[in-house]
Amino acid sequence: MVKATKKWWPIFVLPTVLAFIIGFVIPFCEGLYLSFCKFTTINKATWVGIENYLKVFQDAQFFSSLSFTAVFTVVSTVLINVLAFAVALALTNNIKGTNVFRTVYFMPNLIGGIVLGYIWNILINCLLSLLGKPLLALNTTAGFWGMIILMCWQQIGYMMIIYIAGLQSIPTDYIEAARIDGATTSQILFRIKIPNVMPSITICMFLTLTNSFKLFDQNLALTGGDPNHATEMLALNIYNNFYARSGAAWKGIGQAKAVVFCIMVIAISLIQLRATRSKEVQQ
Repeated sequence: MVKATKKWWPIFVLPTVLAFIIGFVIPFCEGLYLSFCKFTTINKATWVGIENYLKVFQDAQFFSSLSFTAVFTVVSTVLINVLAFAVALALTNNIKGTNVFRTVYFMPNLIGGIVLGYIWNILINCLLSLLGKPLLALNTTAGFWGMIILMCWQQIGYMMIIYIAGLQSIPTDYIEAARIDGATTSQILFRIKIPNVMPSITICMFLTLTNSFKLFDQNLALTGGDPNHATEMLALNIYNNFYARSGAAWKGIGQAKAVVFCIMVIAISLIQLRATRSKEVQQ
């Protein structure tokens, strides 16, 4: 039976491989080619070499969006992981109603980002109106923190589940031995729980870092980049460059931005994975 399964394994793998090639590899290669062209469609492309990339690095708005995205990513990643870990700690201390709290915290993750964006747009604008402050379309600070709140509200519950799994996998012998030796709660947290939950931290850091850096739908729905592109993140900048401007040249520049964006996401992810995995301990 085992030999038969080994013999037929390519058949089971083939659908996934084909889907990956058709859905990712081929479009990526076509996109890479088009980033060196002026084009309206893939059949109407004119090769221009690195001209598009030169224009990308001369685009002040691209770097403004990159700066805004970097700050947003750092703040949201730190807040989401700290708060999710704190909630996970609380819900693994045998408090009443743990299952209810887990469900309530996780539910926002089930709602689509574009829907959340429009919901929070209404809520935040109502609050700003009551406070007599400029609405999101005219308020850069409110737009930034509005997206931070939205991301935290949506992502904390999901990361909490991962952290709970990590905390529950820690052998109870470690904690009991530490308590017998007179370790304090903070010593147990920083010297036993956090080192042993590093695999979960690696996963959550990866997810929050990449999700924040490539955020698009919430940005589009909540602020739309207003005021005057001040809250425009990289993904929205690429979208606006590609679809809001007409002409073959702009589509080529937008495609070049997309390639640069993809490379940055991959590089940041690899650096983060290497940094956090180096801190993991073997149980």
